[in-house]
Amino acid sequence: MALTFAVKEINENVTILSNISLGFRILNSYLTARMTYKATLSLLSTQQRFVPNFKCQNQNNLITIVGGCFSEISVNMAIISTLYNTPQLTYGSFLPLQNSKLLFPFLYQMVPTEAHQRLGVVRLLQHFGWKWVGVGAVDDDRGDQFLQTMVPMLSENGICYAFIVRMPKWNYVDKLIDLFIHHWQTYDVIFEEKANVFFIYGEPPSFQIVRIFLFLASHLDLPPLSKVWIITSHWDFTSVSFQKTWNMQTFHGSISFTAHSNQPFGFQKFTEGIRPSWAKGDGFIQDFWEQAFSCSIKMSKEQEKAEKKTCTGEEKLESIPGILFEMKMSGHSYSVYNAVYAVAHALHAMYKSSFKHRRSLRRLIGQDVQPWQVHHFLRHITFNNNVGDIVRFDDNGELVAGFDVTNWLMFPNGSVVRVKVGRLEPQAPPGKELTIHDDQIVWHQRFNQFAAAAPGVSAAYPECVAEDLQIGSSTITAAISVKVLPLSVCNDYCYPGYSRKKKEGERFCCYDCAPCPEGMFSGKKDMDACINCPEDHYPNKDQSQCIPRVVSYLSYKEDLGTILVIIAISFSFITTLVLGIFMKHKDTPIVKANNRTLTYILLISLLLCFLCSFLFIGEPGKVTCLLRQAAFGTIFSLALSSVLAKTITVVVAFLATKPGARMRKWVGKRMAHSVVLCCTFIQVGVCIFWLSTSPPFPDKDMHSLHGKTILECNEGSATMFYCVLGYMGFLAIVSFIVAFLARKLPDSFNEAKFITFSMLVFCSVWLSFVPTYLSSKGKYMVAVEIFSILSSSAGLLGCIFSPKCYIIVLRPELNSREQVIRKTK
Repeated sequence: MALTFAVKEINENVTILSNISLGFRILNSYLTARMTYKATLSLLSTQQRFVPNFKCQNQNNLITIVGGCFSEISVNMAIISTLYNTPQLTYGSFLPLQNSKLLFPFLYQMVPTEAHQRLGVVRLLQHFGWKWVGVGAVDDDRGDQFLQTMVPMLSENGICYAFIVRMPKWNYVDKLIDLFIHHWQTYDVIFEEKANVFFIYGEPPSFQIVRIFLFLASHLDLPPLSKVWIITSHWDFTSVSFQKTWNMQTFHGSISFTAHSNQPFGFQKFTEGIRPSWAKGDGFIQDFWEQAFSCSIKMSKEQEKAEKKTCTGEEKLESIPGILFEMKMSGHSYSVYNAVYAVAHALHAMYKSSFKHRRSLRRLIGQDVQPWQVHHFLRHITFNNNVGDIVRFDDNGELVAGFDVTNWLMFPNGSVVRVKVGRLEPQAPPGKELTIHDDQIVWHQRFNQFAAAAPGVSAAYPECVAEDLQIGSSTITAAISVKVLPLSVCNDYCYPGYSRKKKEGERFCCYDCAPCPEGMFSGKKDMDACINCPEDHYPNKDQSQCIPRVVSYLSYKEDLGTILVIIAISFSFITTLVLGIFMKHKDTPIVKANNRTLTYILLISLLLCFLCSFLFIGEPGKVTCLLRQAAFGTIFSLALSSVLAKTITVVVAFLATKPGARMRKWVGKRMAHSVVLCCTFIQVGVCIFWLSTSPPFPDKDMHSLHGKTILECNEGSATMFYCVLGYMGFLAIVSFIVAFLARKLPDSFNEAKFITFSMLVFCSVWLSFVPTYLSSKGKYMVAVEIFSILSSSAGLLGCIFSPKCYIIVLRPELNSREQVIRKTK
């Protein structure tokens, strides 16, 4: 019908091949090689006479051959058409052969190459996440070649085949019943529940075999095959007349890659006007009419006895099932339509070329036109057909076009509806070749779930179909049908938070799901491995996504920072107050007896100790990280050196009072100052060496606390840090030992007993500091060090200076020379 319609349009079109009429002959190949060769040779012979290789007077000039629909037929035709240098436009599949362009240079394919379809199937399976599929192919060379190419291609794209079924060729259909009886296990294989998708490769004869196979299975009460069928453009759902009552629901929801088609204006009206006597010489229409409408045009005596009805000739083609006759132009029909127009435009190009050379058009279209001349123009032809599609061939003689993704809907009354739900464009960038409109696809009934629902649910969920039930005078919405995407996987997906783990002895599509290790995540389904979050993020509880980390450091704004700041300020104020008291009463005996210079140095160093805690609070910076530990170590060493000098001064002064003592020469400020300077400079030297070799710097710790980024100061060299602490501990221990030995000296003359208590507090604080510091993390580590600084400084301040302040402020009568001398004596 498409060929006839195209020729009719061209002959009525005055803009192309004006005054020239195209004719055609249609012959049947009967799906056999012998009849295909005979039909092709008949086209090359005069009508009504089979005389190949001779030209008769009444023989019309053959310009091109259109056909066939199946690969084997196309190859058999091409063998002869190539010998006669006659262009052949095949509108169906063609078996890709090595060097096929060299073997068949006059062959043109009106359907894009088969490799594009294989890529389209892979992209379709990837789009829906189908990784466990069944594969079917006809049991011949074409099926072998398909499996050799397709199976590795599936594996390379992460898809496994659950089973492979080989279908017998049409030539052996008489043995199909025997094959079914002896190999009924094949049906069990296809019925495998996990593989909900069945990709089948074959041509229309293969479809007939499958239909017979399913028909026999239904009569043996085997369960129906409720799967998503994926088929290539070679497939055709057309049925023969005796199959028109067979159930087609198995194929409902199938998806196929069909040759791109459009509906030329007037074609449906043209098909509606077909009648058994519409044209002379049509040897197909009457047989088709009788089979489609179960009637007889010319009644024989046997038919009259069988009371078979007579065809009126006015039956409507639109009334018969779509599986017997589609009113719209299919993919194959559209390819035939374009093939006829390609030939017409090639002839028209020849006409324009000859007109330039002033040759006679009538002579051109006469006996002088050779098919090879049409071939020259045909391979370079490019035109827009009547529906706006571009028709052109590539260098291999293949049509440059894409495929339509078609969703087939099969209804119980035999109606067939083809819905275009996508497009395959081979020329598109990699990864974007396939476009699918998921919401337009209708799946097999098995994949529709029913659930109870209240009225109004269908309004909220447009993909659901509400069903109204009449109960009395009220109508209620009782149930909804929810479209569910079919799953076709070996096992359930590994959801976010899990990764795939290979199953031993199974194909890679079958796997277990293992939870992500701590600190890692998987944000998609079926990830091969969990991955680490970016540095500034961390996994959530389910390990399915990354959450930004919270920045953590000891801030002035938080409660802990505020408390430490208040304590530091309070002790700084107290230290300043004590320093003021001592400076005001600098000439009193108790101040003089304790070496005023050392007292001032000790008080100032304690004040600086309290103030240096501010270097540890706030966001760590380059300057604060560089200064905090060095300043803390140097100031504390100065304080401890002052305490040690005071202790040594007390001991030396007491020993010098004994008759004949040699210690008299050591009594004086020079010794005390030397002790302070020497002990402090040693610590300063250690700090300088530390800062010059491996200085502290701002750093980020993302591993110690879950979900937090700790801003801290990296000490650069932990060894140097503990050397600073160790030296301070050494000074404290020496001060403690000396003070302890001098603790029984007269109280009013020396302060050794108070220094002993202060050193005891100092050593207790810093001995407990080390394990506490090492076991703390983040801002709490900094808080431990600040607390140690404040508490040890407060211990020195309280133990050494509180007794003196008590006497100076509250008991001034004890702050006299007489009291000091009396107590000493």
